[in-house]
Amino acid sequence: MSSSVRLIRNPQLTQQVDYAYAAVADAPVRSIWVAGACPLDLNGQTVAIGDYAGQAHQVMRNLITALEGAGASLTDVAKTTVYVASSRQSDLVAAWEVYREYMGEHDVPSTLLGVTVLGYHDQLVEVEAVAVLPGARD
Repeated sequence: MSSSVRLIRNPQLTQQVDYAYAAVADAPVRSIWVAGACPLDLNGQTVAIGDYAGQAHQVMRNLITALEGAGASLTDVAKTTVYVASSRQSDLVAAWEVYREYMGEHDVPSTLLGVTVLGYHDQLVEVEAVAVLPGARD
């Protein structure tokens, strides 16, 4: 699948990371801002309570669905932010590993944050994204 996103890896920065340092999308493009994908099922219930990896799987499935609704896919994503409700690095890594599994080789610039609390009851993980598609939609 072709993408409007070109990932930039700067050789003057460490290459020991699993993400690109920047992403470029040349105009004209259609921009898509996706609300933070949450670990909710169709009934609005938080899934995989207490399980960082389990919630990350649901989050990524919901992110894919939200992108598809806008005519995009994960390969159209230019930037993400991954929020994990924990101060333990191992919890952040558990969520990040699931995120990376879904993103595959499309290792877009991303920020991984440990936060105190997220918006839904028992929520541990959230991912927000910005995607771009070629050209403006008529």
